[in-house]
Amino acid sequence: MGPPPSLDQGFPRLQLARTSDQPQLFGMPEPRRESRTDSASREISAPPDRVYGAFADPTALIKWLPPAGMNGRVLEYDFREGGRFRIELTYRDPPSAGGKTTARSDISSGRFLTLDAGRRIVQSVEFESADPSFAGVVTMTWTFERTPGGTRVTITADNVPAAISKADHDAGLRSSLDNLAQHLR
Repeated sequence: MGPPPSLDQGFPRLQLARTSDQPQLFGMPEPRRESRTDSASREISAPPDRVYGAFADPTALIKWLPPAGMNGRVLEYDFREGGRFRIELTYRDPPSAGGKTTARSDISSGRFLTLDAGRRIVQSVEFESADPSFAGVVTMTWTFERTPGGTRVTITADNVPAAISKADHDAGLRSSLDNLAQHLR
């Protein structure tokens, strides 16, 4: 009879590898925050410059931006590249889980990263929330493409936190685009 087998005999050795983009906490890689990209598009019966103008004026913006079931208020709005904005959306009938910021509201803030008149707006957006599942910077890109009937407006939201329901977010994006179309009639 030979010596007893060692504990690791017949089992592969586990080695943890760390890539340079994985931060570590107590020697273990931190979990990656899950996110996704959401998008919506709609034809608007107005030329691209008029659509762009509905973003440039905060009084006009807050009339159409809040999705169905919400009211809005502009808290800060400096419409220039690098300018900051802060907007509060309040639920008329709050969800049972409450809003992202308070029981009745979502407050978001960010910067205008790119303003290309009549063509494109790119902005960073962050939710003010104590819940870390809503953390992260979302990049919102609005594009305006001239069409025979007016303008095809497309909104693309990159890095949407997984805690934001895809179905609710898609409905909200479509609702805002419908409101924009009504506003520009």
